Amino acid sequence: MSEIPRSKILLPLYIYPHPGAWDPLHAAVVAHPSIDFIVIVNPNSGPGAPPWWPNTDYTREIPKLKACKNVQTVGYVRTNYCMRAIEEVVEDIATYAQWSHEPGIDKLGVEGIFFDETPNASPDKGNFEYLSAITRRVKETEGILGNRTVIHNPGTVIDSLLADSGPDIVTVVEQTFETFREPSYQDWLKTSCCSRSQSCFMVHSVPSKHVHSLARELRDVAAYVFVTDLRQDYYQRFAHSWGDFISALAED
Repeated sequence: MSEIPRSKILLPLYIYPHPGAWDPLHAAVVAHPSIDFIVIVNPNSGPGAPPWWPNTDYTREIPKLKACKNVQTVGYVRTNYCMRAIEEVVEDIATYAQWSHEPGIDKLGVEGIFFDETPNASPDKGNFEYLSAITRRVKETEGILGNRTVIHNPGTVIDSLLADSGPDIVTVVEQTFETFREPSYQDWLKTSCCSRSQSCFMVHSVPSKHVHSLARELRDVAAYVFVTDLRQDYYQRFAHSWGDFISALAED
């Protein structure tokens, strides 16, 4: 029996860090050092700004996560399908970069950027040029730490031109379980130009009894995964199926 390849967890952590709110994540990170977690932090549909930021709840909880070697954080930035002013996107990147220089706060800086609402095609090359520019900006920004991971989230298959815009990871699937299982959807996925090593699959609204088996199944096709039985607010709270998902990623 061949070994199932390992996958990392790409977790949209859009949960406000009240004391104890992130405890399920802390527990999983500590209990499973063999699982790598890429955690998307999203204080305020982006990094937030003064006077709200620095926010004491985030500056307390993020360093706790990053004290574990199997956690990498990336900052959330909205692109509105390349219609958001690129200057605003660049400003968000710069704000996240400043986190690594916050006085008196260690382990706050992010190791990359998660670009949400990216398009899946670039018919006139405009989207390609936009995504290439913001991807380069992350890679060149001092203050973004580590490998400066860039994630694009179209939530669907992208054309080969956008795949060449430089992302390290592409969220090829962000879909319900019901749609994910449709034969026509699976045929569409087969057209993806992204390799397993570049692909992220996020599937929500999964029947609880299928969470574990689906998570194991996805390890074969995506190096980054997230599976939940929640049907709404699936990035704003931890599901009852969280433990089943984690165990499926931890198994050999």
